[in-house]
Amino acid sequence: MAPTKNAKPARPRYRCGECGLEVPKWVGRCPECQAWGSITESAAPARSSLSRVAAGAPALPARPIAEVDVEAARARPSGVPELDRVLGGGIVPGAVMLLAGEPGVGKSTLLLEVAHRWAAGPGGPALYITGEESAGQVRLRAERTGNVHDALYVSAESDLSAVLGHVDAVRPGLLIVDSVQTVQSPEVEGSPGGVTQVRAVTVALTALAKERGLPVVLVGHVTKDGAVAGPRVLEHLVDVVLHFEGDRHSTLRMVRGVKNRFGAADEVGCFELRDDGIVGLADPSGLFLNRRETAVAGTAVTVVVEGKRPLLAEVQALVSKSTLAMPRRAVSGLDSARVSMVLAVLERRGRVRLGESDVFTATVGGMKVTEPASDLAVALAVASAANDQPLPPDLAVVGEVGLAGEVRPVVGAGRRFAEAARLGFTRALVPPESGPLPPELRAVVVPDLRSALAELRRGR
Repeated sequence: MAPTKNAKPARPRYRCGECGLEVPKWVGRCPECQAWGSITESAAPARSSLSRVAAGAPALPARPIAEVDVEAARARPSGVPELDRVLGGGIVPGAVMLLAGEPGVGKSTLLLEVAHRWAAGPGGPALYITGEESAGQVRLRAERTGNVHDALYVSAESDLSAVLGHVDAVRPGLLIVDSVQTVQSPEVEGSPGGVTQVRAVTVALTALAKERGLPVVLVGHVTKDGAVAGPRVLEHLVDVVLHFEGDRHSTLRMVRGVKNRFGAADEVGCFELRDDGIVGLADPSGLFLNRRETAVAGTAVTVVVEGKRPLLAEVQALVSKSTLAMPRRAVSGLDSARVSMVLAVLERRGRVRLGESDVFTATVGGMKVTEPASDLAVALAVASAANDQPLPPDLAVVGEVGLAGEVRPVVGAGRRFAEAARLGFTRALVPPESGPLPPELRAVVVPDLRSALAELRRGR
């Protein structure tokens, strides 16, 4: 049908190259991701009239849910227990997983270990596609970490059609693409790493995984804010989203589940990055504690929960006379806003004078503690440092501190103190209504901050 004289031309569209947001007109800064100069004009969609869709024959008839076979969808162990903990038991056939993390944190080292364990097991060969390194570089890392196996295939490719060709030739049981931002589809316009290319490559690999029951692991880059780079739809297309976290100055690495269609999305796996590879830590609490023969002022031990796993963490504080007009407040590994609030409550409700002192607070082992359950430990560590009075070395402290100075109960108190008792702690300061606690732990209920400070002064 020829267009009428009154038909209006299609208006152009503008899309952000970083997050994929569409806006009606060009702007210099994206209102969603705040990136400058990322808005570009895209082609307007062709106008088409709505029509009814004729019903077609389904590929498979619908069946009662009780008759659906679930054995093909059972999770299979990857060979790395800490990763299986996060995934909910293992790798599900046909699942598409996205592993994101900062450069150099150890993503490629972890996935090379997974590929080696998979190739050495009954899962069949593993195919490792690298778009950022050469095959020789991957071989050198595999020799250094002891991950060389005849059933582990490596290819340096950045073309999607070549990747699919390798899959047809090798017929692997596991496919790893490092990274999805480096692979380009020849049928889609745009540069590798752009919104259009990343979306097209992910859609093609997801269709391949579902069609063949092939588990696929995609490595993704992150932005400077720590979010997954590329369009937000990328996280909706995949089945599992994992964040690989770690401090460059620490050997501790954590795999945190953000999205998981096959299990809990709040699990955490702990690893230690070594010169000869990466090793899972089934009991990582020892990394976050400094065992001393004598107690030191300014230290307190608390129990945090990462996912479902309780971990002991040591909070350290140093209070010294300030020579500046505005005393310093330095924080490492803790939430700075939360620490500032605790210091204000400690000075106002606990009568601990900090206005003319520099206060430094930190955690041990590169651990990041952000949950409110560590408030009481921060307050007692600062008070201990200010009064030069150490806490007992076998004392664990857990509790959230409110602005009125009250100590509030925390979630999972039983699990927290059971972990403390397992590691040899015999005493604890607990908030009210904490429920049943381990019998070998002598607990003292502290309803407010003043009560906790009184226990500190008594040395109990």
